[in-house]
Order: sequence, then C-alpha cells, then structure tokens
Amino acid sequence: MLPTNPISLIFVVSGVVVVLRLFLRGTTLWYLLKKWWRSIDDRFHVYQFYKVPEYNHSFQENQLYRKVSTYLSSLASIEDSDFANLFAGKKSNDIILHLDPNQTVHDTFLGARVSWKNETRNDGTNISRTFVLKIKKRDKRRILRPYLQHIHSVTDEIELRKKEVKLYTNAETEYRYAGGRWKSVPFTHPSTLDTVAMDADLKNKVKSDLESFLKSKQYYHRLGRVWKRSYLLYGPSGTGKSSFVAAMAKFLCYDVYDVDLSKVSDDSDLKMLLLQTTSRSVIVIEDLDRFLDEKSTPVSLSGVLNFMDGIFSCCGEERVMVFTMTSKEHIDPAVLRPGRIDVHLHFPLCDFSAFKTLANSYLGLKDHKLFPQVEEIFQGGATLSQAEIGEIMIVNRSSPSRALKSVINALQTNGDGRRGSGKQGQRLSESASGSGRLGDEARDSISGSGNGVICRESVHTVREFRKLYGLLRMKSSKRSMPFDLCSVEREKDKEG
Repeated sequence: MLPTNPISLIFVVSGVVVVLRLFLRGTTLWYLLKKWWRSIDDRFHVYQFYKVPEYNHSFQENQLYRKVSTYLSSLASIEDSDFANLFAGKKSNDIILHLDPNQTVHDTFLGARVSWKNETRNDGTNISRTFVLKIKKRDKRRILRPYLQHIHSVTDEIELRKKEVKLYTNAETEYRYAGGRWKSVPFTHPSTLDTVAMDADLKNKVKSDLESFLKSKQYYHRLGRVWKRSYLLYGPSGTGKSSFVAAMAKFLCYDVYDVDLSKVSDDSDLKMLLLQTTSRSVIVIEDLDRFLDEKSTPVSLSGVLNFMDGIFSCCGEERVMVFTMTSKEHIDPAVLRPGRIDVHLHFPLCDFSAFKTLANSYLGLKDHKLFPQVEEIFQGGATLSQAEIGEIMIVNRSSPSRALKSVINALQTNGDGRRGSGKQGQRLSESASGSGRLGDEARDSISGSGNGVICRESVHTVREFRKLYGLLRMKSSKRSMPFDLCSVEREKDKEG
C-alpha cells in the first residue's frame, strides 16, 4: 500500500528509481532506456548539421577530415559506440579505435552536447566518406568555432606525440636522393634534457624558453617576425653540446637537419638546402668557428649570414636553428648579433654540479663518501670534459667506488698539468691546438661513444683516454700477465 503523504511518496518513487538504475546499469534494458530518452530529447530541439568530407571538390585530401578522425579516435566515448574498429599503433602497446561506417559518437564541449556520425556511401564505383557534426542550433554560435579550434589543438598535440623524429643529412651536389638532397634515418638518440649534465637553473630556463617558443606563433606574427629561434652552443669538445642538440629535438619532437658545410658547393646550394627543410625542425651547423676560419671554402661568410637570417630563412616557420663552436672569441660580431643568434649557451668543462649529474646517470649514485674529495679537487681547478668522465664511469660501472677513485686519479693527473701551464682548468682543446679550435686531424673524426649523435670529437681527447687507460692499467697490474679487466676489478674491490 502506497503512502498518502506526498513527501513520503516522493521518497518511495526516488528509491524505486535508484534501485532500478542500480539493477539496470550495464544491461541491455538500461542501454535501450538511454537511447529512448535521447530520441525523445532530440524531438524538442532544432539541430544544425555540418559535413566534413574526406576529399574536396578538386579531389584533394581534406586536412580537416584527417584531424577529425584523429580527434574522434582519442575520445573515451568512442568505446560506447555500437561498433568500433581496433587497430595496432606504431608502438607495441598502442591500440587505436576508429568508428565503424555509419556509427555515431558523442562529445561535450563548453557544456554543450554534440555528436559525430561516420557516413560511408558506396555507389558501386566510388566510396565516399564523410563525418557529419550534429549540434543544437541554440549552441551553434556559442561553440562551433571554439570547438573546431579545440579539435585542431588537440589533434596537433596527438600528432606531435606520435611523430617519429628523423635525422636528416645532406649529400654532395652531384649526389641526390629521391626527393632532394636530404637523406633521413630514424632519430633514436636517448639523450633528454633531464640527462644532460648542465646547471639545473640554466636547464630550467632553456626548457621555459623552448616551451614559450612553441606557444608564440601569434606573438611572432604580430611583431612581423618569422616564427623561429636560434641558439649558439659554445665550449670545448666533449662538454655535451651535441647531446644537448639531441635533447632539444626530443623535447620539441622536431626532426633534425644536420648541415654538413663540406658537402655544400656554394652559397646558392646552401640556400636550396634550407628551402628543402620542413617546419618543426632543428637545423644544426656544427663547428661553425672552424669553418669560418678556413680560407678556401665554397660558402662565403655572406652566405652563412643569409642562411642564418636572410630572406630565404623566412620560407619556413616553426624552426630552431642551432650553431656550435669551440670558442666565440675571434668570431665576426656580425655572426653573433641579436636576430641571428637569440640565445648563447656556454658549455664549460665539467664542474662538481655536472659531475653529480653524471654520477647519478652513469652509476646511479646520488651521494657517496668520496664526493667531498671530488668536490675539493674541482675547487682546486682540476677538471675534465663530461665525455672523459663519462667514459671512465662506463668502464668502471660495475664498481661505483672504483669509478670514483679512477675519476679522482684522472682529475689529479690532468689537473696538475693544467695548473702548471699557468691557467686553472685549461681546456683540452686549447692545450692541443693553442687556439681553442679543433685541429685538422680532428675535423673528420666522428665519435660514436653515445655522447651525441652527429658529435665530432677531438683527437686530443682520444689520446687522453688512451693515456689514462694505460695509467690505470699500470697501477692496477702488479703481475706480468695479459691485462684482464675482470681480475683488476676484483683486486680493486678488495683494496677498496
């Protein structure tokens, strides 16, 4: 018997509804009730429909169709559609959902409910595909344009995350690849901004600068400037400049174009190479100071300046240009002026802060009893390049204590030599050449040690490694027998 009190009756009815919802949730009847309610709701509203065909009237691909398809595949509500297709992505754990033909998916934006239908028609000769947007007329003026802009921005972020970053290298003029002078390979360098050994505050400033650049298209256009950013990285060999370039590219998800000036025939050829690069790319010229020092080069200083900020550099946007040097002391000021170079980043030889980053990355050490001794040696003026210290740690990675002792020994050995020259922390490249430039012998040596993809190392650094390796060998071997790394490690562990 139902209660006669209206308030009690409301409570009873509410309770019944709640019970029914709990009972029917996830069942076919509940799904049918929701569908029935939506059909009734549709009868009380006037809708506007917009079509997004796959091809335009000129039979060219409609880019908006591709963006809508990507956007709809990212919606969680696509799982509620009657039918959806499952596809494997490029990565092993990626699963991509696509609407089946003539299926509908719902979305909400700014409190308004919209729906998309994937219409597919086959007239026997051609198959036409169209996405149809259904939106309430009362919401059209309020949300249509912001909603489409939302689709663009979300799709750009998705495509940027899924983009396969590539490394491009240029061929000589007489050798052309299919589609131009650039040949690409997948860019799989593992370096990131987090693993680069540099000052933490400086690293955060670089991150902020890159993030600000990514969001500044309208700002640059309002200023009448091309949307690009240029960096100069300068410092001795082995200090992480090339690894930093790789980290920048990974952070931005930009392709890398490594310009080899030795394969460029003249100024016009350099311009054509620039024209064949794409947007969202990092364009790199390494060892620019060495190239500018050479007297007989096919590319002139004027050609380099035009490459940096001439009219041809305006033919593509959303680019980051990076130039590396050993030293900028004797560089023509015209090369370094603002507009051509926006940001100057100095990469010094390793200090204690960078050492701790390397110890954490290579050895998994955040602290150690030998750290104070290492810090004291650094404060005394001794130093090595990050590449040299990293190589010592790799060789001794199975014993962190021995690795740190080897680093201390190397710092003391090399530090004494540098202090004797009259300058604390004298750079390896300067002691090798006397001018801070890479020697002729080093120009064509390419390192594959992992410090950086496209990294050219000094021959002097290689010689220092050999001397250091021989020193360690002499000190660790007390018996006249073939050198055995494993036996030396065991003896060192006993001594430590």
